[in-house]
Amino acid sequence: MTPWTYAAIWESVAAAIPDELAIVQGNREMTWRAFDEAANGLAAHLLGSGISHQGKVAVYARNGPEYLIGTYAAVKISTVPFNVNYRYASEEVLFLLTSGDAEAVVFDAEFASLLEPIRARAGKAKAWIAYATPGHPVPDWATDLAAIVPQPQCPDTLWERSEDDLLFIFTGGTTGMPKAVMWRQGDLLARGNYGGNPLLGLDPLPNPEAAGTRAKATPIRSKSLIAPPLMHGTGMISAFTALSGGSTVLLTGTGQFDAEAIWDMAETYGASRMTVVGQPFAQPLLEALDANPGRWDISAMQFMFSSGAMWSIENKRGLIAHMPELAITDSFASSEAFGLGASTVTKDAQTETATFTIGPDCAVFAEDGRRIEPGSDEAGKVSVGGPIPLGYYNDEAKTRSTFVELEGRRWSMPGDWATVSADGTLTVLGRGSQCINTGGEKVFPEEVEEVLKRHPAVRDAAVSGLPDPRFGERIGALAELHSGATATPGELIDHVRAALSLYKAPRHLLIAPQIPRAPNGKMDYAAVKALLVAHLADTGS
Repeated sequence: MTPWTYAAIWESVAAAIPDELAIVQGNREMTWRAFDEAANGLAAHLLGSGISHQGKVAVYARNGPEYLIGTYAAVKISTVPFNVNYRYASEEVLFLLTSGDAEAVVFDAEFASLLEPIRARAGKAKAWIAYATPGHPVPDWATDLAAIVPQPQCPDTLWERSEDDLLFIFTGGTTGMPKAVMWRQGDLLARGNYGGNPLLGLDPLPNPEAAGTRAKATPIRSKSLIAPPLMHGTGMISAFTALSGGSTVLLTGTGQFDAEAIWDMAETYGASRMTVVGQPFAQPLLEALDANPGRWDISAMQFMFSSGAMWSIENKRGLIAHMPELAITDSFASSEAFGLGASTVTKDAQTETATFTIGPDCAVFAEDGRRIEPGSDEAGKVSVGGPIPLGYYNDEAKTRSTFVELEGRRWSMPGDWATVSADGTLTVLGRGSQCINTGGEKVFPEEVEEVLKRHPAVRDAAVSGLPDPRFGERIGALAELHSGATATPGELIDHVRAALSLYKAPRHLLIAPQIPRAPNGKMDYAAVKALLVAHLADTGS
């Protein structure tokens, strides 16, 4: 029996629909045959370099076909691909390469000048494969990817593929150094219901080979536009899921998030699905539609998916006003925990912001290990059982604190707090690592941020704890206003006071030109705090 691996599924699809498009970026189009053969060539080179069974392959690239080729090549030969954040500086990249035990690095030649001074310290790295991009030739110390692809056949290995083959997702989280979450491919595919999706009317695949049969039998294959970076979990897993279904993955040709370019591509290729990261992505997408009524024919768009950031119901309603047949699914998940909860919004069915239907493997536990009683209004940590990661690579202490044994089974408990109502609805409060303790009271930044964003002048908001000699911490906030909008700090603070307990209202609020966020849309809380501390120092507050 063929084990459940991404390579087996994608090879099945490639054999079934070789001349259909697998990946599109800007004006670059790659068929399934070209995608598969490029991965074969890179896989052969990795084996020739002496890479070991389950050796680690770092993929250091912006969105593009090469990112997915690097990952596909790695899983073809039972090696372990992992993501490298392209915003990192040299020493941060070195930390990932060494802590991840990278034996090979597939990278965009744009990053050659950053890699060159750290190569000698990169531990196990023995193969450096680069691809040229405009203005960035392949350095002489790296192998040119173009010179080793394509190859019609997948190379033979001395080992067999297994559902235990790993895939790492490096996550920076909100505090500390990045950590590699170790997922078995079999668990990832099981968490994804083996290609089944009730929302899309798809039954689980009976075996990996059936992916090609299903793709070939589908008269109109979907086009999935992936807006987030592939180097982050939401973009990566969305692309893997799309490919596993025989979809065409659409990637914009720009290095920065460009709402108009995304809608241009959605129209050009008739995108039927889109992946975003909550409000940080969906807000500019809605603003582009509002500013350009009727500019794009996006009638093919049926589904929009999100994970990883708060997404307000007001924004979802605005998008559905432009696309009345759209179904928006917001997943509550993290790199360590898929399937915590989900909410789906259509023109006829809507939910409140930050509320989710609890997942079938999900539970909420108090700090003493008690399961929270639904309807009790008691807050606890959200956890998920079933197919979950093995832990963090080379970090036993962090693994023990996140992956816990309760009620005789193993749970992933990444640190999100929530209440659970009698009907099973989760109301997410926020991540415990960012919880502010002010005078003994807990304040979750996300709760205050959401209230701030409900003010009509506020486009985005961020909240952080600041040192306070009496209360330990006080609440500080940044607010980014809509273009042309006006609001004073006092007005916005009063807005929060009218909606929440007084101790949750910001003591200090700074109007900022932009809220610091990572490329995946997650808040850069360290940068938020630094801006607020600097503001307080300047004003003597």
